[in-house]
Amino acid sequence: MDSVIVVGGGLAGLRAVQGLREGGHTGAITLVSAERHLPYDRPPLSKDVLAGAADDTTLEADWDALRCEVLLGERATGLRLDAPGAGGALASTAGDLRFDGLVIATGAAPVTLPGGGRQRVLRTVEDALDLRAALVPGTRLAIVGAGWIGAEVATAAAAKGCAVTVVEAADAPLVSALGPEVGALTAPWYAEAGVGLRTGVKVAAVEDGGLALAGGERIDADEVVVGVGVRPVLDWLEGSGLLLERGVVTDASFRATGADGAPRPDVVAVGDCAAWWSARYGRRLLVEHWDTALNAPAVAAAALLGRDAAYDAVPYFWSEQFGRMVQYAGVHGASERLVRRGDPAEAAWAVAWLTGDRLDAILAVGRPRDLVQARRVIAAGTPVDPDALADPGVPVRQAVRA
Repeated sequence: MDSVIVVGGGLAGLRAVQGLREGGHTGAITLVSAERHLPYDRPPLSKDVLAGAADDTTLEADWDALRCEVLLGERATGLRLDAPGAGGALASTAGDLRFDGLVIATGAAPVTLPGGGRQRVLRTVEDALDLRAALVPGTRLAIVGAGWIGAEVATAAAAKGCAVTVVEAADAPLVSALGPEVGALTAPWYAEAGVGLRTGVKVAAVEDGGLALAGGERIDADEVVVGVGVRPVLDWLEGSGLLLERGVVTDASFRATGADGAPRPDVVAVGDCAAWWSARYGRRLLVEHWDTALNAPAVAAAALLGRDAAYDAVPYFWSEQFGRMVQYAGVHGASERLVRRGDPAEAAWAVAWLTGDRLDAILAVGRPRDLVQARRVIAAGTPVDPDALADPGVPVRQAVRA
């Protein structure tokens, strides 16, 4: 393989470049990034950057050793694939670029709402720095969406003395991520932080000076932040011959699937735009979290280099909100029951999802040891004693059945 193009300049793109070199690729590598910055870390944007503890989250990389041509501020606009396994050409604002191998790591873009009023999102370092400048004491801030990002922005804004109102269409925070029962356990955190939380409220439009709600009511605000989710950046792949369903459809090795249903050995997709097959869960997963962007590209790079590789890690995510460390591991959508570990009114507690005596997922609030041990148990697939697991005084590893 003479030349590889990596499309996307985030963590997944950088890790793909590193994985290719570590895997022995000696040919040319070109990184095409729509952003004008070298790859940087996104999780700190809603934490350290908003809080004023950091301005720059550029990821460490020895670009000279990587021997990678970096095209910053250039966007992919189309893709032409030759015969299966024969490479193709990337259309971009920098011109047409030929390749033998392609890594798709274009990530996702925030969803925005109707209306002509100014609405902020939080995805790039510019977004974070601009929003930070607006978070001054007395600013009336309306946040649409009580998800992970909404909670983290509310945390930073409240700490800076803003008057914060969070509007959520569901009946509790984090419903899409945790379900209504567990999501509701986080609702008291908002009041404790002096943040207004309005659930079951839909926004009709973002207007000048605030939000128009679906029922005709209005919320006045100096600034509006929208955090209602993201969508994979796939528009440039329309008509390319790759199968797209919520993301680039891939196998367990991140090889992209062609329209004929067969994987393409010369194209892989990773990060927020990849819908990859998980043998562990028996379905495709689209995991828009840092841990997957960090670890999956090594598998994708190995696959692109013709090696046998598969990714089947337990998904993991963390958030810092309202003075709490919140960690989640696993997939619980099909779980049968919920087990609580500790009292959610206390500072530290956890909940676990089970199917039979198998641990599917865990949410740990201020209990990092629970998270670490549970993640290992989930990965191993070993059975647990639900009664022992429900006792917060029993370490998770000791709840495993012999």
